[in-house]
Amino acid sequence: MIAASIAVGGIAAATARFEQSAVRTANAPLDNLESETVERIEAKTALSANVAVLRTADEMTGSLLDILA
Repeated sequence: MIAASIAVGGIAAATARFEQSAVRTANAPLDNLESETVERIEAKTALSANVAVLRTADEMTGSLLDILA
């Protein structure tokens, strides 16, 4: 299912963004703290959205299988 693979890619990208932001903050804790906080909030929102897409795709697949059974 294409929606699931897109959502998984989005989850991986959001996780990478969050990790990169955490590394930048660990290396220079007082530099750009505001922008790193915004980056982490955006990454969290992207992660949540992609998880919702994945859940919906799973529910749709389940409904389709129920109809076909």
